[in-house]
This record gives sequence, structure tokens and C-alpha cells, in this order.
Amino acid sequence: MQLLSSSAIDPDAAEQFRAIMAREGTGELALIQTQAQAPLRWFREVYPDLDAEQATQLGIACAEQAQLTSFGPLSVPLVSAGTVAEVVQLLTYLPVITEAVTTVSDPQRDDLTIRLTGNAADPALDCLVETYCGLALIRLIDRLVGDASEVTMHSRWPAPSSGARQAWPGARLIFDAALSYLHVPARTLHTACRFPDPLAYDVAITNLQQALERRAGTPDSTRRVRELLDQRPEVRTIQSVADEFSMSSSTLKRRLAAEGTSFRELLQQSMVERARKRLLDPSTSVSDVANELGYSDLTNFSHAFKRWTGSSPSHFRGEHEHR
Repeated sequence: MQLLSSSAIDPDAAEQFRAIMAREGTGELALIQTQAQAPLRWFREVYPDLDAEQATQLGIACAEQAQLTSFGPLSVPLVSAGTVAEVVQLLTYLPVITEAVTTVSDPQRDDLTIRLTGNAADPALDCLVETYCGLALIRLIDRLVGDASEVTMHSRWPAPSSGARQAWPGARLIFDAALSYLHVPARTLHTACRFPDPLAYDVAITNLQQALERRAGTPDSTRRVRELLDQRPEVRTIQSVADEFSMSSSTLKRRLAAEGTSFRELLQQSMVERARKRLLDPSTSVSDVANELGYSDLTNFSHAFKRWTGSSPSHFRGEHEHR
């Protein structure tokens, strides 16, 4: 919608988009109010000869319109994120607003790569969404931290004949890569954002998780186990959960496996969320948090928390206390 109101595309193309919306019984305001997805096929209809070069240029033009408030239910946690790592975490909830692209985070030692894969089954449209997604994320990180010049976008598509390199200087857009991905150095991941609000971020994450579960139709056993773990912190073994559900632990294990998860994964998810929230309370010591989560040894808890989040408990708390 921002693209239609900008000079990024010519007026004829903008009118064609509006004609398509009218034909399909919708409009700009209706799409914004309902947070509906605009089908990628609209781009193929407006640009019937779309190729990778034009798709790259369109992806760049779209990304240049991206604002912190452009992403519906992702906007509040985006603005309130404490670090770039928390911004990256929001990609988990990308399916809430779009199914056009899939992202996969891939830790590389201390750095992070984020693979981008278009789902259109149309090479030019996949090029468009991969370019847009990567460059929009760079633009948003820049706005949140002021200087994230070390974040780079690597595109699996060839460089256009002109324009793209000038639009994204400093070698931040690199073409002819094996895959489309973002590279985020460790020092950038831990960079503090400008408008941190831990409470708003945590509330928004909870809402996003619920929205994602509703969208995906979270299987019943997974939902029930996670709810029990969140409500009853003292329950920490699969046997105790199985007893609550009046079934054997092997039956519960099989049901969770059939739903694509495990008790260990669900317990870790519950514990890391509880740990983050408790660490935000300055009246609670790190040792107290460790004990509450069942760790009698502070060192073991610190190792576990860093494995879960990429940051030690003291570093996580220090960043939030400083802000």
C-alpha cells in the first residue's frame, strides 16, 4: 500500500494494482484494516514479463518503503525490541503476516545467517520477495540501532545491469550467492535498540504465539502440555505431565512426536520464557531465578540460558537495567 503512494513504481502500474483490487472486491483501506495479504500473483499480472532483474529492482523499491509500523501485529514487538537478537526472533512469527517467504536462522559460531526462501514457485516472484524481505529487515535494523552497517544481504540472483548497487552502497547487497541470506555479526546481534520496552515486547510475543498457534492449528497434546508447564512451574518431568493427563509417559511421548515436537522442547520453551521474565525483575537475583527453574548450580543455569538465548543471564539483565 505504501508502494502505491510512492514514486517507486510508475502511475500506470499503480492504477493496474488498484484495478485488480476493485475487481477482487477489496481496496487499499480494506487491506490495511483487515491486515490481509496481497497475493503475489498481482505482481505477475501487472508485470507479465517480470524477470529476475526487474524483480530485484522492485524488491529494492518495496524495501525502501518499509517503516517500523508497516507490519501489523509484528510492529509493536519490532519497535519495543531490546536488541537486534530480539528483532531477529520475530521472524519466527513471520507466518502471521505473510506466507510468501520462509526464513531459517542458522547460527555460525557467534554470527547468525538467516536464509530466505520464496514460496511462489515462480523464480521472478521468489526473487522479489527474497530481495524485499532481506533489505526491509536491514532497513528496519538500521532505524532501530542507528548503525547496523555490518548486516549484509546476499542474493542468489544475478546483479541487475544498473541501479541496485547505487541504491545499497557499501557492499551490503551482494549478488550471485549460493543462497539468499542475511549475515548478522555477533556484535550487531547484541546491539541495543533505541526504544526498548521489555514488558510491551513480552506481551506482544505472547499474543503472536497465540496467533501463530491459531493459524497453524496447534495440535491438542502440544497445547495442553505447554499450558500445564506454563501454569505449573513445579511440573518438570514427562511422567508428572502424563500423570496429570491420566496416560503413560510413552503414550504422551508418541503423541508429541506425531505432532512434531517433544516434551524436552516444550519444557525448554516454557523455561526460557519464564527465565527472561524473572530476570527483568531487578529485585530477584540470578541465583533465585536459577533455583526457581530447578538449577541448584548457577553455572549450569548460566550455560543453559546462553544456549537458549545467545546471552548470559547477567548480560541479559545488565542490558535491560542499563536501558
